Amino acid sequence: MPRTAAILLAAGSGSRMRGAVNDKVMTLLAGRPVFAYSAAAFMASATADLYVVVYRDQRQMLELSAAAPTPSVLVHGGRERQDSVMNALAALPADIQHVFIHDCARPLIQPEQLVALHRIVRREQAVVLAHRVTDTIKEHLMRANSRRGDDARLRTLDRSRLWAMETPQVFSRELIVRGYARVKSRGLRVTDDAQAVELLGHPVALLENSRPNPKLTTPDDLAYLEFLLAARQGT
Repeated sequence: MPRTAAILLAAGSGSRMRGAVNDKVMTLLAGRPVFAYSAAAFMASATADLYVVVYRDQRQMLELSAAAPTPSVLVHGGRERQDSVMNALAALPADIQHVFIHDCARPLIQPEQLVALHRIVRREQAVVLAHRVTDTIKEHLMRANSRRGDDARLRTLDRSRLWAMETPQVFSRELIVRGYARVKSRGLRVTDDAQAVELLGHPVALLENSRPNPKLTTPDDLAYLEFLLAARQGT
């Protein structure tokens, strides 16, 4: 029977944390490792039959192996995020039909969102969690000979058509494997998994997220995430 896997990405270097923590996905957030929140949400949703946990180094592998949901396979990450994803895809058993890909630096995902994404991917083959852009977004257009930022033109983009991508992103296994094969063959760099599928010309469905789902990127994000967790728990 076809099964679903969840790739849990934990191998990021965390360079923008500026040394504030040793490992951002294992640092404590309201008393629990950041990684534990994503693992708990997936376990509660019962959407995945297998977890592929992508680690950075031997020390982190030992910590993650103790915290990983079951059943899990641990896979060494690559130099870039896309390399880590490709390593994880290569480790999937043959009977996996759908794949969640989630950055574990986003600890606020909810089980009901995972259930909804799982339902949509079986129909659409590709779906991402995302939120509408509410800021005014301008494109910075440098003149060909300009070396100065003040010598540039701005173009306002239509924000009604703009969405900010989050994770999880979920795909049919065949589709995302083909997408990343094209990324590799063309020597491209992609910043999210949906971009690999876009290269195939395949549509990607959106599941709108009305709840905050920020990514732990800088030291200031820790306090913000703790505030959101406290608000969610009503404390």
